Amino acid sequence: MTLETHAPTAPPALDLPALLGGVLPALVQRRGDLLAVKDLASGRYAFVNEAMASFLQKPVAQVLGRTDAELMEGGLAATLRAAEQTAVAQGAPLVSEHGFEWAGVRREFSVLRMLGAPDLDSRRWLISIWSDLGPERQREAQLRAALDQIEQQQRANDLLRRELTDQALRDPTSGLYRRAHFEDQLRREVDLSTREHREFAIVFVEIDPPGAKVLALGEAGQRGLLEAMGRLLRSGTRAMDASCRYDELRFAVLLSGVGLATAHARMEGLRRKCAAQIVVQGGQELGFTVSVGVASYPHTAQSQEALQAACESALQEARRRGGNHVTLAAIRFEPH
Repeated sequence: MTLETHAPTAPPALDLPALLGGVLPALVQRRGDLLAVKDLASGRYAFVNEAMASFLQKPVAQVLGRTDAELMEGGLAATLRAAEQTAVAQGAPLVSEHGFEWAGVRREFSVLRMLGAPDLDSRRWLISIWSDLGPERQREAQLRAALDQIEQQQRANDLLRRELTDQALRDPTSGLYRRAHFEDQLRREVDLSTREHREFAIVFVEIDPPGAKVLALGEAGQRGLLEAMGRLLRSGTRAMDASCRYDELRFAVLLSGVGLATAHARMEGLRRKCAAQIVVQGGQELGFTVSVGVASYPHTAQSQEALQAACESALQEARRRGGNHVTLAAIRFEPH
């Protein structure tokens, strides 16, 4: 935009100390602010301090007598003029914020506008004090960044704590939860199912006595079977289920909301997967089978202890049948 270049009209004589007497303490308090005084009737600058002149990128003498329209881009000048008219209409000091591009840089100011007392010639003056919000905005951005960093660190710490807690609950070999976690989940499931009158099942899975190849490999061979069993159970159970390493070669599974028939079908599928699984350990291909006992609430038992006892009996029956077998606990019939 091309700015006008005509010679500015000389500003009227201005008794600045009398006009600004009440403002000076604030100026001392807020050094570095931009100060301007305009003739209210013409909108021409009658006074600017060095900070305002520097902002306008002109010497003080070239600012005095000019209007914003002569010194600034038209849209910005119109915005400032509208804010001044609002302050005049209000008749009381008014603070407003302005953000705009200036000399290729984004600038933000808080501007206090107030009317000065009429002088002896009844001239009215509009006083403006501009406070640069840039440093404050920068501090706010730095504070937000610091808070975001703290929150991210807290989330990372919380995640790490949960992971460490989860690791403490898991068996390192199979990757499944330990027995204590399973029994805690079982207590909750019994309470929930009792209140909501719904069924669920528990399963004991035991690796059948290892073959000669596994025994020859010793601890490494057994570890390979436990790792394979853990992978099969993790991939074959839902998020709402709970699988754990219950004992040395035994695993337990809680199937939430599942009845006896569905549990039997799922465990039969698991039994077949185990029988077909090939574990490579120490250069040897190892196979294994499992015995499975299944019990359900409330059909085979109505308490945690009775449920686990029924599941244990079913498992022992599967083992008596030679292993590689799924056995259901007996359904309990109430006498009428």
